[in-house]
Amino acid sequence: MGKKLAVVTGGASGIGEATARRFAQDGFAVAIIDLNDANGEAVAKSLPDARYYRCDVAELAAQEAVARRIESEMGVAHALVTCAGIIPNTESIMDMDLAAHQRMWDVNYNGTLYTIRTFARAMAQAGRGAIVTIGSINSRVPLPIPAYNMGKAVIERLTQLLSVELGRQGVRVNSVAPTYVMTPPLRAKVQSGQRDLAKIMSVHALDKLPEPSDIANAIAFLCSDQAAMITGVLLPVDAGFLSAVSYRTYAGGVPWEL
Repeated sequence: MGKKLAVVTGGASGIGEATARRFAQDGFAVAIIDLNDANGEAVAKSLPDARYYRCDVAELAAQEAVARRIESEMGVAHALVTCAGIIPNTESIMDMDLAAHQRMWDVNYNGTLYTIRTFARAMAQAGRGAIVTIGSINSRVPLPIPAYNMGKAVIERLTQLLSVELGRQGVRVNSVAPTYVMTPPLRAKVQSGQRDLAKIMSVHALDKLPEPSDIANAIAFLCSDQAAMITGVLLPVDAGFLSAVSYRTYAGGVPWEL
């Protein structure tokens, strides 16, 4: 019996790369889907049994073609993780760039939907597998990043719907909800002054932000046999943001200095 296969979109960098590396560490073969050829090829070459596939997840025909290639060359996925996505800067609904708004829906929502539709059919036919979507704490609170905020709320509901549709076919579907993650781009923005780390940390319960590997660890758990009875959930990996954001901003003040 060969290795289990993990398919990771957005696997060339950030959370996707950390997820690909975690699956490889756990003994999986890994198919990396991305548009960043240089990084994607480099990550694949650095892992013991991995291949890189170029694909724009927002294009359904391209997704279907790459799924056929992966299934032919590497087999049917045991784990599928939809990390590909775009993260915006703050903007208002009235003034936002509508073309960029649409592109975010195409990549973040449609890309997630297309990925699951194209890979989950074979997983269901095989009668096993685990899918993890990348949600966000954005799905639980209103934040001034319109397409991203609303799109992540929709992905949470999509995850729940799919968990029911695929559950009796042996496929579990869950989501992880990160807060800010200390990826190289965020670290660069903090260092350049584009992001205020003190302000970010002021609405978290813990005193540090998750690294990409922390999100990958949660994904690996949800795809493991240890999570065999878990489906349809959104698991926050948020350094306590959802608990702290209202507590620490309470208008009546907090009972002591935190």
